Amino acid sequence: MPSGYKRSVGLWLMVCGVGVIRPIGQISQIGRIRATDPQTFNKDTLPVALAGGVRLCRFTVMKRNLVILGSTGSIGRNAVWVARNLGQELHVAGIAAQRSLKLLAEQAAELRCEWAGAADAEGARELRAILPSGCRAVAGEAGLIEMVTAPSVDIVLCAIVGTAGLKPVLAAIRAGKTIALASKEILVMAGELVMAEARKNNVRILPVDSEHSAVFQCLEGQRPESLRRIILTASGGPFRTRPAGSLAGITAAEALAHPTWNMGRKVTIDSATLMNKGLEMIEARWLFDVPQERIDVVIHPQSIVHSLVEFADGSVLAQMGRPDMRLPIQYALTWPHRRPLPLEPLDLVKAGHLDFEAPDPRRFPALTLARRALDAGGTMPAVYNAANEAAVARFLTGTLSFPGIWETVAAVMDRHTPVAYAGLPQILKADAWARAAVAG
Repeated sequence: MPSGYKRSVGLWLMVCGVGVIRPIGQISQIGRIRATDPQTFNKDTLPVALAGGVRLCRFTVMKRNLVILGSTGSIGRNAVWVARNLGQELHVAGIAAQRSLKLLAEQAAELRCEWAGAADAEGARELRAILPSGCRAVAGEAGLIEMVTAPSVDIVLCAIVGTAGLKPVLAAIRAGKTIALASKEILVMAGELVMAEARKNNVRILPVDSEHSAVFQCLEGQRPESLRRIILTASGGPFRTRPAGSLAGITAAEALAHPTWNMGRKVTIDSATLMNKGLEMIEARWLFDVPQERIDVVIHPQSIVHSLVEFADGSVLAQMGRPDMRLPIQYALTWPHRRPLPLEPLDLVKAGHLDFEAPDPRRFPALTLARRALDAGGTMPAVYNAANEAAVARFLTGTLSFPGIWETVAAVMDRHTPVAYAGLPQILKADAWARAAVAG
């Protein structure tokens, strides 16, 4: 049973006919009932408790403790907003960021965090000078691992761009924490390893990406053998209709102007090249245990249908909503419940029409490269991811053209001999090699 349920010691129940009062975390036969607000308890969990012969004796609200890795980025800031919206249900116990230490300190003060993590010792020293009393600064990978494995922590949201979240996420899994995963790189680099650890430790990994959240929601209550195909949607980015021959002159400013989503710089460039969809294909392969030939991509410029699932009988389920990351973030943090979210509702009449088209492989070769990485397996997906990250950094500094991103990734993949059944040392070695290859 997840730690978030074990720790709900303020909710006491009496088993009728036995006369022994126990905390709810010790009554496994009535299922996974957690302490939230009284109204939710009455609606959602009291019927379960009564059906199991359990009588309510005393109720006290208990919060689940959350750590946000990458709290100052786009996903992290939205997660902070969601924590505010959830109020008494969630407490942000720890936050971390690689940059933006002033914002990190402001978040720590507002959220009354116990920990705040910086990328290195120098950042932690700077952070200590501006943190509120009662909040402790921690440094580097070791500091993140200390935060996410603390006994009081129930759920870890990983939104760190790049590889910095891999070891902390593995540590959190081994400590039995629920993982809300926004960082694609974790499963792209080490999907086989991460999912094996999650199964071994009976840990649930909840997707935060809008596309994977959509698939997750469509699959709820369905039998695995009924799944025929996963269809990920992609906006197509700002260059969906631009002739392939004109892509070389694209500037960073043009590529950062996404038509529907508001995201961080690296993810926005990945959306423009469709590398993000390649990464999501690899992530979906591990997250849902589906072979790559049953994962497809369609272009959907309106970004209203977030993904679809086709079943054995030909039925297709789609999850729809406005393009706002706060919805999948909140669902991951409150699953299996749905909580009110004060956002503008989807108006299909106002949307007018929904368009779908096949991706153009001449304009979007990143998808072909992703399938090639999946076919090769082993350390090749880690090389695909690392080479892309390094190439995007070069494009943003003006030392690489826009088509040079996927051309560089392809060239680095050509030079790599994948290591099968790779452990963490081999994965990290392949990652470092790919970055060096792009830089050199």
